[in-house]
Amino acid sequence: MRTIETLDRSGTATAHGWARAVRWTLVVLGMAAVGLVPWMVMLARTLPASPEVRNWPVAWVGLDVLLAAGCAATALLGLRGRAHARLTASATAAVAVLDAWFDITTAPSAASLGQALGCAVAEAALAGACVFLAVSKGTGITRCA
Repeated sequence: MRTIETLDRSGTATAHGWARAVRWTLVVLGMAAVGLVPWMVMLARTLPASPEVRNWPVAWVGLDVLLAAGCAATALLGLRGRAHARLTASATAAVAVLDAWFDITTAPSAASLGQALGCAVAEAALAGACVFLAVSKGTGITRCA
């Protein structure tokens, strides 16, 4: 098993405390996944098929603002050669997938569904680019010395 090491104040590698925190975080995430199953079943049985939604434009514009902010942050961090660009790229990929999901699942008509599918293709490409950046070994465009 591979452990994650950190340096304590004296510069000595310590793995136990960090590895324990990571392990417990993973256990909690696993428990959350299991706990969400009955919640999803309850939602599937109780949510109305066609709810009235207040602030609909705010919800959609807010999602696009979040997507634009993620793209901008990833671009700025990547162009500056910062490793944090991988984190913002990961988050932005998730937002793009969510945007596509909600575009498709909330389309009120066949014509709207066609438009939503077109948007989903663009959002999938954006998500793919973000995943590429998130898992690439480089942190972006680095400055030449």
